Amino acid sequence: MEINSATEAFAALSQETRLRAFRLLVRAGPAGLPAGEIARTLGAAPSTLSTHLGLLQRAGLVSSERRSRQVVYRADFDGAGALMRFLMEDCCKGHKTVRAAVRAALGDEAAAA
Repeated sequence: MEINSATEAFAALSQETRLRAFRLLVRAGPAGLPAGEIARTLGAAPSTLSTHLGLLQRAGLVSSERRSRQVVYRADFDGAGALMRFLMEDCCKGHKTVRAAVRAALGDEAAAA
């Protein structure tokens, strides 16, 4: 990931509603959620939420798919992973203990061992 893409992703996540929407979509997993359900869950106006989701999508953190009259949004796990790799790229000069702690914090205990 290039630094400009990372900056755009961080900017997209730096607003509370967008961060909450992204976290909600991460929890929803690959099935994603319809825009209306996201709006209801977050207590956001649909038109405002649409703008927020669009920013997350342009940042490569969310994807969408139209299903009839609904738009279903999903976390883009490839985009989120690229952002995490960008953050960890130069981490700790490859120190195994620190990398293992990061993996464990992310829930990958098997890889941390």
